[in-house]
Amino acid sequence: MGIALALPAVASAAGPAVTSAPGTAQRLATETLLTVETHDQAGRTTANIAIAVTGEDRLPAAGAVSIIDNGRTLAGAALNNQGQATVTLNLPAGEHSLTASYQGDASHRASISEAARAEASSTGVPDFQIAVAPATLSLTAGASGTVTASITPVNASALTAPMFVTLSCSGLPDQASCVFTPENIEILPNQTAVVTSSMVVMTQQQEGLLSRPQPGQPRSSGVALAILLPGALSLGGLAFAVRRNMWLTRLSLLALVALVASLGTTACNARYDYYNHGPPPNPATPSGTYTIDVTAQSTNGVTATTNYTTLALTVN
Repeated sequence: MGIALALPAVASAAGPAVTSAPGTAQRLATETLLTVETHDQAGRTTANIAIAVTGEDRLPAAGAVSIIDNGRTLAGAALNNQGQATVTLNLPAGEHSLTASYQGDASHRASISEAARAEASSTGVPDFQIAVAPATLSLTAGASGTVTASITPVNASALTAPMFVTLSCSGLPDQASCVFTPENIEILPNQTAVVTSSMVVMTQQQEGLLSRPQPGQPRSSGVALAILLPGALSLGGLAFAVRRNMWLTRLSLLALVALVASLGTTACNARYDYYNHGPPPNPATPSGTYTIDVTAQSTNGVTATTNYTTLALTVN
């Protein structure tokens, strides 16, 4: 097990970690801290990455961060209410230099942490690594965006047959979805080239508001009450009378059938409400920042190999 600590990088007007832009004078500088803890298990190295971002007022920042390895974007994550995020990744064999890049928001300026070094053990087992770029995606409700998912072969020379990798995502907010093209990727023996897939994230805007009743059109609630109340009172009286006059049993049944038939042709009927008021509204994708899990899995029919990364999705 290894632990690497990156010192915080503070965004300032003179520092390299700041992204200057017009209108940023009122935004607070930030500092980003990244720590890495590695574990070796079954010939694979897992990195537990913790990130914390605070403003110069010492309060937690909000928004999203990207995780970068030697200049290559690996993953993204949403900061929680404490300005923190945790990501777990599988690292291929070799030396790694990991940094966290905070994107900034309306109140905070961007900053980048110092690099934290990690070493992953070597193995001769065929494997692969998955990454997404960009690692942060910002959409308005109803819009869609495209991210590139990259599969990098690891020890493909040990393959005796092609390896097929299936991509999927989870953790999406309500009324959002994702599609991969292609969804299945093939890695050939001795392959070193990176294979990519286009990941499209789709959100939904609110549509189809219920129409208001036209002037002179009876409201469904009024019609329902006008029928239900007298009907209920009538049935209650009939039920009481049945106990004293058995010949009213058939009359009670006929009254019940008439009531049900009447309700079926009035505003209590769902079809009536649909035709006169339209379909219910489609809810919009809730606003917020979410961490989406992107999973890549392959199997040889006996054991499955799973690698994963994350994408930070912001819905406005």
